[in-house]
Amino acid sequence: MTTPQPHQELLDHLQQLEDELRRQSLWSAVAPSPEAMASTMPFMYDTLKLHQWLQWVFVPRLRATVDARGQLPCQSHVHPLAEHEWSQPVEFDKRQLLVLLLRIDETLNQGGLTPSDPPTH
Repeated sequence: MTTPQPHQELLDHLQQLEDELRRQSLWSAVAPSPEAMASTMPFMYDTLKLHQWLQWVFVPRLRATVDARGQLPCQSHVHPLAEHEWSQPVEFDKRQLLVLLLRIDETLNQGGLTPSDPPTH
């Protein structure tokens, strides 16, 4: 079974994001605590840094949704959030991360990523 083009594009962007986070030593082998992951705030803003949320929530959820052929979000605005979050000086190079997040947002926002219902007879 092949993955439809927009879905494959999204998976490619997610892999590039993971690769860039790893390259910049922002990818951790240690998961956040269960308490941190239980946050009810958007983007777990109160318990995780944005790059942690990307690693432990955003990337895995989108991959799992594609793998399950589930309904992906038709709106994504992670890029503006990252621009805001990283507007102050940070200890890493945010430029490529922002490019990748913009690509992911654009892929999700262009639509066509929701699986179609099987035809009924």
